[in-house]
Amino acid sequence: MSEEEEEKQKNIDKELEKSEVSEESQAKSHGEILKEQICEGKKIYSLSTSSIIMSSLTAGLEIGFSYMMLCSVFYFFSDSLAEESLFKIIALVYPLGFILVVLGQSILFTEQTSLLTLPVLNRQHSVVSLLRLWGLVIFGNLLGGTLIGLVLVWIGPKLGIFDVETVITIGTHVADFGLPTILVSAILAGWMMGLLSWLVTSSKDTVSRIIIIFLITATMAFTSLHHSIIGNIEVFAAYISGSEITIGQYVSVQSTALIGNAIGGAFFVALLKYRAFVNNVN
Repeated sequence: MSEEEEEKQKNIDKELEKSEVSEESQAKSHGEILKEQICEGKKIYSLSTSSIIMSSLTAGLEIGFSYMMLCSVFYFFSDSLAEESLFKIIALVYPLGFILVVLGQSILFTEQTSLLTLPVLNRQHSVVSLLRLWGLVIFGNLLGGTLIGLVLVWIGPKLGIFDVETVITIGTHVADFGLPTILVSAILAGWMMGLLSWLVTSSKDTVSRIIIIFLITATMAFTSLHHSIIGNIEVFAAYISGSEITIGQYVSVQSTALIGNAIGGAFFVALLKYRAFVNNVN
Protein backbone atom coordinates (compact mmCIF):
# COMPACT_ATOMS: atom_id res chain seq x y z
CA MET A 1 0.00 0.00 0.00
CA SER A 2 1.42 3.40 -0.97
CA GLU A 3 1.77 6.31 1.48
CA GLU A 4 -1.12 8.09 -0.22
CA GLU A 5 -3.35 5.02 0.16
CA GLU A 6 -2.31 4.63 3.80
CA GLU A 7 -3.20 8.26 4.49
CA LYS A 8 -6.53 7.81 2.74
CA GLN A 9 -7.28 4.71 4.85
CA LYS A 10 -6.41 6.59 8.06
CA ASN A 11 -8.86 9.34 7.11
CA ILE A 12 -11.56 6.76 6.40
CA ASP A 13 -10.99 5.12 9.78
CA LYS A 14 -11.14 8.52 11.50
CA GLU A 15 -14.47 9.30 9.85
CA LEU A 16 -15.84 5.93 10.91
CA GLU A 17 -14.70 6.56 14.49
CA LYS A 18 -16.68 9.80 14.49
CA SER A 19 -19.81 7.87 13.58
CA GLU A 20 -21.35 7.07 16.95
CA VAL A 21 -24.97 6.16 17.38
CA SER A 22 -27.01 8.80 19.18
CA GLU A 23 -29.91 7.57 21.30
CA GLU A 24 -31.81 10.80 20.65
CA SER A 25 -31.57 10.74 16.88
CA GLN A 26 -34.48 9.32 14.92
CA ALA A 27 -32.33 7.75 12.23
CA LYS A 28 -28.77 6.50 12.01
CA SER A 29 -26.43 8.20 9.59
CA HIS A 30 -24.75 6.44 6.68
CA GLY A 31 -21.49 6.38 8.63
CA GLU A 32 -23.13 4.93 11.74
CA ILE A 33 -24.68 2.09 9.77
CA LEU A 34 -21.45 1.42 7.90
CA LYS A 35 -19.45 1.34 11.13
CA GLU A 36 -21.88 -1.13 12.73
CA GLN A 37 -21.83 -3.32 9.63
CA ILE A 38 -18.03 -3.43 9.57
CA CYS A 39 -17.91 -4.24 13.30
CA GLU A 40 -20.48 -7.01 12.88
CA GLY A 41 -18.57 -8.40 9.93
CA LYS A 42 -15.31 -8.41 11.90
CA LYS A 43 -16.97 -10.37 14.72
CA ILE A 44 -17.86 -13.17 12.31
CA TYR A 45 -14.26 -13.30 11.03
CA SER A 46 -13.14 -13.84 14.64
CA LEU A 47 -15.38 -16.88 15.17
CA SER A 48 -13.96 -20.39 15.11
CA THR A 49 -14.53 -22.59 12.06
CA SER A 50 -16.82 -24.92 14.03
CA SER A 51 -18.89 -22.00 15.31
CA ILE A 52 -19.35 -20.59 11.79
CA ILE A 53 -20.39 -23.98 10.41
CA MET A 54 -22.85 -24.64 13.25
CA SER A 55 -24.42 -21.18 12.95
CA SER A 56 -24.74 -21.45 9.17
CA LEU A 57 -26.08 -25.01 9.51
CA THR A 58 -28.71 -23.65 11.90
CA ALA A 59 -29.66 -20.97 9.36
CA GLY A 60 -30.06 -23.60 6.64
CA LEU A 61 -32.33 -25.63 8.90
CA GLU A 62 -34.40 -22.64 10.05
CA ILE A 63 -35.02 -21.35 6.54
CA GLY A 64 -36.80 -24.66 5.98
CA PHE A 65 -39.79 -23.35 7.92
CA SER A 66 -40.41 -20.93 5.05
CA TYR A 67 -40.41 -23.90 2.68
CA MET A 68 -42.77 -25.87 4.93
CA MET A 69 -45.24 -22.98 5.02
CA LEU A 70 -45.14 -22.14 1.32
CA CYS A 71 -45.74 -25.82 0.43
CA SER A 72 -48.61 -25.99 2.92
CA VAL A 73 -50.30 -22.84 1.66
CA PHE A 74 -49.80 -23.88 -1.97
CA TYR A 75 -51.38 -27.27 -1.27
CA PHE A 76 -54.25 -25.90 0.88
CA PHE A 77 -55.43 -23.44 -1.78
CA SER A 78 -54.63 -25.62 -4.81
CA ASP A 79 -58.28 -26.59 -5.35
CA SER A 80 -59.62 -23.03 -5.22
CA LEU A 81 -56.97 -20.89 -6.90
CA ALA A 82 -55.10 -20.98 -10.18
CA GLU A 83 -51.44 -22.00 -10.05
CA GLU A 84 -50.32 -18.48 -11.06
CA SER A 85 -52.20 -17.06 -8.07
CA LEU A 86 -50.77 -19.68 -5.71
CA PHE A 87 -47.22 -18.60 -6.55
CA LYS A 88 -48.19 -15.07 -5.51
CA ILE A 89 -49.98 -15.75 -2.22
CA ILE A 90 -47.12 -17.89 -0.87
CA ALA A 91 -45.24 -14.59 -0.62
CA LEU A 92 -47.24 -13.98 2.57
CA VAL A 93 -45.60 -16.92 4.39
CA TYR A 94 -42.21 -16.93 2.64
CA PRO A 95 -40.67 -14.46 5.16
CA LEU A 96 -41.14 -16.75 8.21
CA GLY A 97 -37.80 -18.55 7.99
CA PHE A 98 -35.95 -15.31 7.24
CA ILE A 99 -37.42 -13.68 10.35
CA LEU A 100 -36.27 -16.65 12.43
CA VAL A 101 -32.78 -16.57 10.94
CA VAL A 102 -32.13 -12.82 10.98
CA LEU A 103 -33.56 -12.06 14.42
CA GLY A 104 -31.97 -15.25 15.79
CA GLN A 105 -28.62 -14.08 14.34
CA SER A 106 -27.77 -17.32 12.57
CA ILE A 107 -25.36 -16.88 9.65
CA LEU A 108 -27.23 -16.85 6.32
CA PHE A 109 -25.06 -16.46 3.23
CA THR A 110 -27.22 -13.97 1.35
CA GLU A 111 -27.89 -11.78 4.37
CA GLN A 112 -24.21 -11.79 5.38
CA THR A 113 -22.65 -11.41 1.91
CA SER A 114 -22.34 -7.63 2.00
CA LEU A 115 -21.62 -7.65 5.75
CA LEU A 116 -18.59 -9.92 5.27
CA THR A 117 -17.36 -7.96 2.27
CA LEU A 118 -17.15 -4.61 4.08
CA PRO A 119 -14.15 -5.50 6.32
CA VAL A 120 -12.28 -6.50 3.14
CA LEU A 121 -13.12 -3.21 1.46
CA ASN A 122 -11.93 -1.44 4.61
CA ARG A 123 -8.59 -3.32 4.34
CA GLN A 124 -9.04 -5.22 7.60
CA HIS A 125 -9.28 -8.68 6.04
CA SER A 126 -8.08 -10.26 2.80
CA VAL A 127 -10.08 -11.50 -0.18
CA VAL A 128 -8.79 -15.01 0.56
CA SER A 129 -10.23 -14.90 4.08
CA LEU A 130 -13.54 -13.65 2.64
CA LEU A 131 -13.74 -16.52 0.14
CA ARG A 132 -12.89 -19.02 2.88
CA LEU A 133 -15.64 -17.62 5.10
CA TRP A 134 -18.14 -17.61 2.25
CA GLY A 135 -17.27 -21.25 1.58
CA LEU A 136 -17.89 -22.26 5.19
CA VAL A 137 -21.20 -20.40 5.35
CA ILE A 138 -22.42 -21.80 2.04
CA PHE A 139 -21.46 -25.32 3.11
CA GLY A 140 -23.38 -24.98 6.39
CA ASN A 141 -26.41 -23.36 4.76
CA LEU A 142 -26.66 -25.99 2.01
CA LEU A 143 -26.13 -28.89 4.41
CA GLY A 144 -28.80 -27.56 6.74
CA GLY A 145 -31.18 -26.99 3.84
CA THR A 146 -30.59 -30.49 2.48
CA LEU A 147 -31.27 -32.07 5.88
CA ILE A 148 -34.48 -30.13 6.51
CA GLY A 149 -35.54 -30.80 2.92
CA LEU A 150 -35.25 -34.56 3.52
CA VAL A 151 -37.30 -34.27 6.71
CA LEU A 152 -40.05 -32.13 5.17
CA VAL A 153 -40.42 -34.25 2.04
CA TRP A 154 -41.11 -37.20 4.33
CA ILE A 155 -43.22 -35.52 7.04
CA GLY A 156 -45.33 -33.28 4.78
CA PRO A 157 -47.35 -36.07 3.13
CA LYS A 158 -47.50 -37.97 6.44
CA LEU A 159 -49.17 -34.98 8.15
CA GLY A 160 -51.29 -34.22 5.10
CA ILE A 161 -50.05 -30.62 4.93
CA PHE A 162 -48.77 -31.04 1.35
CA ASP A 163 -48.08 -33.81 -1.15
CA VAL A 164 -45.27 -34.88 -3.45
CA GLU A 165 -46.90 -33.17 -6.43
CA THR A 166 -46.72 -29.83 -4.58
CA VAL A 167 -43.01 -30.36 -3.88
CA ILE A 168 -42.30 -31.11 -7.54
CA THR A 169 -44.41 -28.19 -8.82
CA ILE A 170 -42.62 -25.67 -6.59
CA GLY A 171 -39.18 -27.06 -7.39
CA THR A 172 -39.68 -27.07 -11.15
CA HIS A 173 -41.07 -23.54 -10.96
CA VAL A 174 -37.77 -22.39 -9.44
CA ALA A 175 -35.59 -24.35 -11.89
CA ASP A 176 -37.61 -23.78 -15.08
CA PHE A 177 -35.60 -20.79 -16.34
CA GLY A 178 -32.53 -20.31 -18.49
CA LEU A 179 -29.25 -19.83 -16.61
CA PRO A 180 -28.83 -16.17 -17.74
CA THR A 181 -32.30 -15.44 -16.33
CA ILE A 182 -31.47 -17.21 -13.07
CA LEU A 183 -28.19 -15.30 -12.80
CA VAL A 184 -29.78 -11.86 -13.16
CA SER A 185 -32.69 -12.88 -10.92
CA ALA A 186 -30.21 -14.04 -8.26
CA ILE A 187 -28.23 -10.79 -8.53
CA LEU A 188 -31.42 -8.85 -7.79
CA ALA A 189 -32.21 -11.18 -4.87
CA GLY A 190 -28.68 -10.80 -3.48
CA TRP A 191 -28.98 -7.03 -3.85
CA MET A 192 -32.24 -7.04 -1.89
CA MET A 193 -30.82 -9.30 0.82
CA GLY A 194 -27.81 -7.00 1.18
CA LEU A 195 -30.20 -4.08 1.58
CA LEU A 196 -32.11 -6.13 4.15
CA SER A 197 -28.95 -6.45 6.23
CA TRP A 198 -28.24 -2.72 5.84
CA LEU A 199 -31.79 -1.70 6.79
CA VAL A 200 -31.96 -4.08 9.75
CA THR A 201 -28.79 -2.45 11.09
CA SER A 202 -30.37 0.98 10.59
CA SER A 203 -33.41 -0.03 12.67
CA LYS A 204 -33.55 0.36 16.44
CA ASP A 205 -36.44 -1.92 17.41
CA THR A 206 -37.57 -5.47 16.72
CA VAL A 207 -40.91 -4.57 15.16
CA SER A 208 -39.25 -2.39 12.53
CA ARG A 209 -36.82 -5.19 11.73
CA ILE A 210 -39.64 -7.71 11.30
CA ILE A 211 -41.46 -5.33 8.93
CA ILE A 212 -38.28 -4.80 6.88
CA ILE A 213 -37.60 -8.53 6.64
CA PHE A 214 -41.20 -9.22 5.68
CA LEU A 215 -41.37 -6.55 2.97
CA ILE A 216 -38.09 -7.48 1.32
CA THR A 217 -38.45 -11.26 1.38
CA ALA A 218 -42.14 -11.16 0.42
CA THR A 219 -41.19 -9.01 -2.57
CA MET A 220 -38.58 -11.58 -3.55
CA ALA A 221 -41.16 -14.37 -3.37
CA PHE A 222 -43.87 -12.44 -5.22
CA THR A 223 -41.49 -11.67 -8.08
CA SER A 224 -39.92 -15.19 -8.09
CA LEU A 225 -36.37 -13.93 -7.56
CA HIS A 226 -33.84 -16.73 -7.01
CA HIS A 227 -32.56 -17.07 -3.45
CA SER A 228 -29.82 -19.69 -3.33
CA ILE A 229 -30.48 -21.02 0.18
CA ILE A 230 -34.23 -21.57 0.22
CA GLY A 231 -33.96 -22.32 -3.50
CA ASN A 232 -31.62 -25.15 -2.59
CA ILE A 233 -34.38 -26.73 -0.51
CA GLU A 234 -37.01 -26.18 -3.20
CA VAL A 235 -35.00 -27.70 -6.05
CA PHE A 236 -33.36 -30.46 -3.99
CA ALA A 237 -36.74 -31.56 -2.59
CA ALA A 238 -38.14 -31.77 -6.12
CA TYR A 239 -35.06 -33.68 -7.29
CA ILE A 240 -35.45 -36.43 -4.68
CA SER A 241 -39.24 -36.56 -5.14
CA GLY A 242 -39.45 -37.22 -8.89
CA SER A 243 -37.67 -37.33 -12.23
CA GLU A 244 -38.60 -33.84 -13.44
CA ILE A 245 -35.32 -32.35 -12.17
CA THR A 246 -31.95 -34.01 -12.86
CA ILE A 247 -28.83 -33.79 -10.73
CA GLY A 248 -27.15 -31.72 -13.45
CA GLN A 249 -30.02 -29.24 -13.47
CA TYR A 250 -29.95 -29.01 -9.68
CA VAL A 251 -26.20 -28.28 -9.63
CA SER A 252 -26.34 -25.71 -12.46
CA VAL A 253 -29.31 -23.85 -10.98
CA GLN A 254 -27.82 -23.85 -7.49
CA SER A 255 -24.33 -22.71 -8.53
CA THR A 256 -25.75 -19.96 -10.75
CA ALA A 257 -27.99 -18.71 -7.94
CA LEU A 258 -25.05 -18.65 -5.50
CA ILE A 259 -22.89 -16.65 -7.90
CA GLY A 260 -25.70 -14.20 -8.59
CA ASN A 261 -26.53 -13.71 -4.91
CA ALA A 262 -22.84 -13.08 -4.14
CA ILE A 263 -22.55 -10.46 -6.89
CA GLY A 264 -25.75 -8.72 -5.80
CA GLY A 265 -24.75 -8.42 -2.16
CA ALA A 266 -21.02 -7.74 -2.57
CA PHE A 267 -21.16 -5.27 -5.46
CA PHE A 268 -24.54 -3.53 -5.39
CA VAL A 269 -24.66 -3.11 -1.62
CA ALA A 270 -21.24 -3.48 0.05
CA LEU A 271 -19.10 -1.81 -2.63
CA LEU A 272 -21.54 0.95 -3.57
CA LYS A 273 -22.46 1.79 0.04
CA TYR A 274 -18.80 1.79 1.05
CA ARG A 275 -17.68 3.93 -1.90
CA ALA A 276 -20.53 6.38 -1.29
CA PHE A 277 -19.03 6.97 2.15
CA VAL A 278 -15.30 7.01 1.39
CA ASN A 279 -15.62 9.21 -1.70
CA ASN A 280 -16.64 11.97 0.64
CA VAL A 281 -13.48 11.51 2.75
CA ASN A 282 -10.50 13.67 1.87
